[in-house]
Amino acid sequence: MRTLETNDWIMLNNIIYNIYTVENISEMRSQFLEQIRMLLDFDSADFFLASANGENKLTNPVFYHCRENLSENYDALDYSRGILYSGQSLIYRETDIISDDVRVQTEYYKRVYKPNNWHYSLQMILAKNKEFVGVITFYRTVGKKDFEYDDIFLLDLLKDHMAYRLYKSKESGNVSDEKLTVSAAVAAYELTRREETILRLLMEGEDNAVICEKLTITPNTLKKHILNIYRKLGIKNRVQLFKMIKEKE
Repeated sequence: MRTLETNDWIMLNNIIYNIYTVENISEMRSQFLEQIRMLLDFDSADFFLASANGENKLTNPVFYHCRENLSENYDALDYSRGILYSGQSLIYRETDIISDDVRVQTEYYKRVYKPNNWHYSLQMILAKNKEFVGVITFYRTVGKKDFEYDDIFLLDLLKDHMAYRLYKSKESGNVSDEKLTVSAAVAAYELTRREETILRLLMEGEDNAVICEKLTITPNTLKKHILNIYRKLGIKNRVQLFKMIKEKE
């Protein structure tokens, strides 16, 4: 079993501190993925919350080097659905519940893993009082070794803290109603610099013609950037954008 050094324990302490003290849930989750990267080797990760209305559905994703919202693929994943919504906190490797030979033949692997060049994953299901509150999945690219039991041990030290924070936030209604600052949205959803600039102009109330003039881009180019922003944020229109993002930092 892995022996944690002094610096590892200091980092763990900082992570736990942030879990409880970073007020905005999306900012906290984004910081968590950045910090845990110092202790756990992974290439990409996503962090979903449970639906606020009690449905077995994943919402409000935060990504680390992921290309898109994969919640629909999660919900279509039959062989792990029962585990995901069981109401128990659990950490496991996907290869612990399905053999690698079978796994690579599934639609889920073909639709999610192959396009991202991922092969192995480690899942952290979060629950409190038999209520599912969220799930984090860490991915490793093709060519790397599978996650080890030491990795499970590490996350096990954090799962109850994270589950408690998400449960209390969900209980108080802070999860679904919170708005992100532009800076938080950029970090949480990995927006590019150009997308950040456009998002800031949109939140300032500038219309498309003014934005095109300021950035010296065509309306079609602007439309593509805006659609990419919507896709990354998991929204469909400007009304939803203003409900999700604060107009001022």
